[in-house]
Amino acid sequence: MDAKNLLARIGQTKLVMGILNVTPDSFSDGGLFVGAEAAVAQARRMAEAGADIIDIGAESTRPGFTPVTAEEEWARLEAPLTAVLREKLAPVSVDTTKAEVARRAAALGAAVINDVSGLHGDPALAEAAAQSGAALVVMHHCAEADPARDILQDMRAFFARALARAEQAGVRREAIILDPGVGFGKTLEQNLIAVTSSAALKQEFGLPVLVGLSRKRFIGALTGAPTGDRLAGTLAADLAALQAGADIVRVHDVAEHVQALKVWSALARP
Repeated sequence: MDAKNLLARIGQTKLVMGILNVTPDSFSDGGLFVGAEAAVAQARRMAEAGADIIDIGAESTRPGFTPVTAEEEWARLEAPLTAVLREKLAPVSVDTTKAEVARRAAALGAAVINDVSGLHGDPALAEAAAQSGAALVVMHHCAEADPARDILQDMRAFFARALARAEQAGVRREAIILDPGVGFGKTLEQNLIAVTSSAALKQEFGLPVLVGLSRKRFIGALTGAPTGDRLAGTLAADLAALQAGADIVRVHDVAEHVQALKVWSALARP
């Protein structure tokens, strides 16, 4: 499925994006799916469980992560991405902040570029997204947490700047998805606001919203659960985000979210 068809589905139904990290150091599953064979096996499991999108990342963005060069990121990504795309299991998103990686991934067939820098990192990424025709996820983040920050106002200003950059670079507005960036430079209270921020963001910008809450630290702060035991908390947070208007949930545990979403959708019908 290409970006246009994928974007047409958003708003018609809620979507589940499965996380496929091909990194050695991601906070939850680092090292588990490195290499083409392991990546394809996990991608198949997620697709069979009902994933609507598979999001492949080759550079960790966990707190305290070690940045890698574009060449090192591509060396990690190329074989798994090529193999997963060959399977044609679901539309593929690539989680990267680098224009060169985004260009190469889109040339192979990636339908989405997922930029956690929110177009505030590599200045060439917006142009790469425009030239590729891929959908573009723009994520809000703060350099560090500040309890005095009005997080909704900060998101509004951040996304306004990002959208101006996207427009200047030629990115189609209808190709953009916003992500409130839960866990990225926010206090616990600000993360809770971000989880339920979709309605406010949609009112302000008229764009769909993706949330990435899976196994994150704020869930541990609320529950005391370690990283590997946060499924129940993640499900609760994701359902709250969907209730607040989110269109896509980005998750590690696809089967459980697909099941929960089916029940939630049935109960939410008027």
